[in-house]
Amino acid sequence: MNSKRMRGVYTVEFAITSLVLFVLLFGALEMGRLYFTVNTLNETVRRGARLAAVCDIKDPVILRRAMFNSATNTGPSSLIASLTSANLNLVYLDANGAVVANPGDLTGSAGFRAIRYVHLEVTNFSFNLLIPGFNGVFILPAFRSTAPRESLGRQPDATANPGITPC
Repeated sequence: MNSKRMRGVYTVEFAITSLVLFVLLFGALEMGRLYFTVNTLNETVRRGARLAAVCDIKDPVILRRAMFNSATNTGPSSLIASLTSANLNLVYLDANGAVVANPGDLTGSAGFRAIRYVHLEVTNFSFNLLIPGFNGVFILPAFRSTAPRESLGRQPDATANPGITPC
């Protein structure tokens, strides 16, 4: 073999194998990031449903805390930058699973008293691939969690702590 003619072969072989290696490496990293995102979204809906079951109905902090933000942070999630409160949908359900039309109505039978479940879902969440050359966007399926109603921020004993429990 002539060594002068073989000089560029090593460079070409490295270019081909390194391309495959880097695609596999970035693919493995993206799979890890996807699993982290899915687990975080599952925890977001579980945490949000739990908070909504024990916090006041009108408390705007519920969705912020569900996204792992502080009570005063109204921006996107501190864990997943593309998750905003626009992706979250919180509804209150009656015993049959139908949406309670006016959950803030404390006096009517179709309002606060009809609530039996709290339902939170994350919808239309887009996952952006960060693999160079593969700039794909996936819309993940909806994540849902339903929790039974608890106090909804109200204290049963008016003499001990009257009013609403803050979240």
